[in-house]
Amino acid sequence: MIPKEVLKKVRRIEIRTKKLVNDLFSGEYHSTFKGQGMEFEEVRQYEPGDDIRLIDWNVTARTGYPYIKKFKEERELSVVLLFDASSSGRFGTRERFKNDTAAEMCALLAFSAIKNNDKVGLIIFTDTIEKFVPPKKGRAHVLRLIREILYFKPTGTGTNIAGALEYFSRVIKRKSVVFVISDFLSEDFYKPLQIANNKHDLIAIKVTDPREMSFDNVGLIELEDAETGEVFMIDTGSKQFRKEFSARANEDMLNMKKSFQLINLDFINVRTDQSYIVPLINFFKMRGKRL
Repeated sequence: MIPKEVLKKVRRIEIRTKKLVNDLFSGEYHSTFKGQGMEFEEVRQYEPGDDIRLIDWNVTARTGYPYIKKFKEERELSVVLLFDASSSGRFGTRERFKNDTAAEMCALLAFSAIKNNDKVGLIIFTDTIEKFVPPKKGRAHVLRLIREILYFKPTGTGTNIAGALEYFSRVIKRKSVVFVISDFLSEDFYKPLQIANNKHDLIAIKVTDPREMSFDNVGLIELEDAETGEVFMIDTGSKQFRKEFSARANEDMLNMKKSFQLINLDFINVRTDQSYIVPLINFFKMRGKRL
């Protein structure tokens, strides 16, 4: 039995994200992600100015009048959300945890997909594959995905992005739009990302908390690694520590961006202390201009 508070949270997310889809995202999504090709619709009589390469010679010979073939975009897509449910997502120092931000983005992307008559699937992963929901259409299906993301209790604590991508490649054969939503606190995932991106349209969304980029001066604090359980003490009163930590974090982010660019992978960085809406809209607009 799903707790009432989870159902209420699902409803709140649905109301919020559906409004965003209707007001902002639906058109941007449609123009960003094209169909897989063109499919035949019908034939009609040739009109001056039509492309002669579209003439259907069989129908033309049979009727004695020139006819052309009409095609329409094969719109239906499969969208797959790879959701990182590792323990590091249960971290946040401002308004929300990282996995709360990730859950709302998943809902927004899923509702945008079904509004455009696309299918949506879900893979929840940690250091193992936790849950796979095959792509389907419909509001009821999207609400199920949101409930799974909010209510599912993972068995693993770590992060294995490479393993999630390898599993995805085994279970999803048709070319799909794939969002990998994670804090990317993992190793050896660039090659699997490149392999998956060669066949699919893959977008990496990194969710970051500001404390992962810099520290305020709050003296000695004890921290615990959520994935390994390791406990360690740091001195945020040290100006040298704060400077070195911030420099290393920014260098890691820059190196990640450069690595994604080298494999031609789209990348969106979202912070828990800022709205995720602006980065997503900017991405959609950038992609729309590029196509």
